[in-house]
Amino acid sequence: MTAQTVQTPGVAAPSAPPHPLREFWGYFSANRGAVAGLFVILGVILVALFADLIAPHSPYLTDTTVALKPPFWQEGGSLSYPLGTDAIGRDILSRLIYGSRLSLLIGVIVVSISIVLGTVLGLVAGFARGVTEIAIMRVMDIVLTMPSLLLAIVVVAVLGPGLINSMLAVALVILPHYVRLARAAVITETSKDYVTAARVSGAGTIRLMFREVLPNCTAPLIVQASLGISTAILDAAALGFLGLGAQPPSPEWGTMLADAREFVLRAWWVVTFPGLAILITVLAFNLLGDGLRDALDPKLKR
Repeated sequence: MTAQTVQTPGVAAPSAPPHPLREFWGYFSANRGAVAGLFVILGVILVALFADLIAPHSPYLTDTTVALKPPFWQEGGSLSYPLGTDAIGRDILSRLIYGSRLSLLIGVIVVSISIVLGTVLGLVAGFARGVTEIAIMRVMDIVLTMPSLLLAIVVVAVLGPGLINSMLAVALVILPHYVRLARAAVITETSKDYVTAARVSGAGTIRLMFREVLPNCTAPLIVQASLGISTAILDAAALGFLGLGAQPPSPEWGTMLADAREFVLRAWWVVTFPGLAILITVLAFNLLGDGLRDALDPKLKR
């Protein structure tokens, strides 16, 4: 005999819980700024991936005969150089397109270094407590007391100017944020019943750290990572502007601004377009982080 489900008249059948991804997208998409930021970031990623196909010229190709050529809509401009050229005739649009590769690479590498080291140190501080926790957190507090850009300049001055050293400097600057965030999340999670049950069942400290507690601490770290990419791009651009980051002729947005300083009044486009690229990309990552916070933080869910 086949069992049949009998539904009581007037009582609605229980609905299945929504899929986690569907629920996440529902909260995330409610923030229209975050959705706009997501699409901008996807656009920047596509531009970076297909830069070889999109860019009309090589970012390193110079032609002094077309130096400081204005954008195509201005008198004297040309569609061959849609956004104009710089002081030595390099196409600004092509350099912006290739510069997106460097900026995204900087953001991803810096955040990857910071989030790995910060999470490990936060886990150790949260579990060890005592002298170990005090030592780790006091060092992080000392780093936080210093102005971030000034500290990055000091580190690059010690290591030497260059793209790799600037990324290491920025990673050091934003590291304390991940350590403090991971430690706070670990302390909150270790007081819960599932950790106590795992400890009673014989789980060691390493297993408790990485298999039980860490998966439940990822939400705030993901939000901080999205915001950290924008910070990394901005700080790396600032170091490039000061001549301590990526070195010419690298098509890095901060370096492009540094090269164009003396032409601000006579060729506005050489400064405006790299500045807008930094502004739009950083703003998009900030909006994305705001939407991720709304979607992943249980306290903000309605």
